[in-house]
Amino acid sequence: MQEIMSDAMLVAIVGLLGGVALGLAARLGRFCTLGAIEDLLYGGDDLRIRMWLVALGVAIFGTFSLSGLGLLETQQAFYLSQTWSPLASIIGGLVFGYGMALAGNCGFGALARLGGGDMRSFVIVLVMGLASYVMLSGPLAKLRITIFPSEPVVGTPPGFAHSLASQTGLSAIPIGLCIGLLVLILALMSPNIRRSKEALFWSVVVGLAIVSGWAGTQWVARHGFDVVPIVSHTFSAPIGETMLYAMTSSGSSVSFGTSSVFGVLLGSFIGSLIKGHFRWEACEDPRELRRQILGACMMGFGAVVAMGCSIGQGLSAFSLLAFSAPVTLAAIVIGAAFGLRQLIAGFEPKI
Repeated sequence: MQEIMSDAMLVAIVGLLGGVALGLAARLGRFCTLGAIEDLLYGGDDLRIRMWLVALGVAIFGTFSLSGLGLLETQQAFYLSQTWSPLASIIGGLVFGYGMALAGNCGFGALARLGGGDMRSFVIVLVMGLASYVMLSGPLAKLRITIFPSEPVVGTPPGFAHSLASQTGLSAIPIGLCIGLLVLILALMSPNIRRSKEALFWSVVVGLAIVSGWAGTQWVARHGFDVVPIVSHTFSAPIGETMLYAMTSSGSSVSFGTSSVFGVLLGSFIGSLIKGHFRWEACEDPRELRRQILGACMMGFGAVVAMGCSIGQGLSAFSLLAFSAPVTLAAIVIGAAFGLRQLIAGFEPKI
């Protein structure tokens, strides 16, 4: 296969297929970070939170299964190969979560809605992509690096399984597998999720999409000739990368991240057609547009500081049991809850 296609193209195909699966899950399975938080806080419905936990359990179990089979070197992944800054995770997560509430979606959710014809999400995607690159390699990059420096890890990778393994003398693999199973058991304790076969199916699809990213990029890195980073899905910097690729593709090659973005758009478009939900929508309220632009900026800034978004840290990094994942995800949830409280109920005291 590598004689026919370049390493970059193989990696791009892996990203595209996983992105399509995620886009379908968003449209057909209603897999959504902000929607899950809002359902739980204001609707008393934990189904989509349970879906998230199922996806997470599958991702953790699948990732450490790959490691056990010798198909993945987890310590090569970015989340375990760079030092962790708790302050960056907390501040970045809070800013991202609050921005997500203002925008009405995270980057992944905005892509999924854009695939269904929502032009409001087009604005969110563009602004978030631009903001992420302003923080990643633009005017604010030097300030970010000064405040939140990150260096290659020396010694034990910054992950729960690897840390426990170094302290107990056990292998990180069975520890990761056990944690994955525990998360799955916790998710399935609710009859709400067990009754919904559709929700279970799409949750598993999301978890396997994360695992496929690790497996595919690791395979190409081992058998290819180019230097290929070991990555899985995230939707902060890759959106900005996709914008750059769209403008300069003659001088660059497609990557896992850009293909993942295109895949989500394609999958959500197909899903919206299947559901009969595709329709063009636009923002008619300037105040709403202003709020969404501000939220998109905050998401771009916050995701780069936290080194990942609700998918990048909440699922991809969490599947490796990186220290940064639960802290960032908790900060995102708190930030989103604060933003939703402001939008839905306001902060006026009740008389």
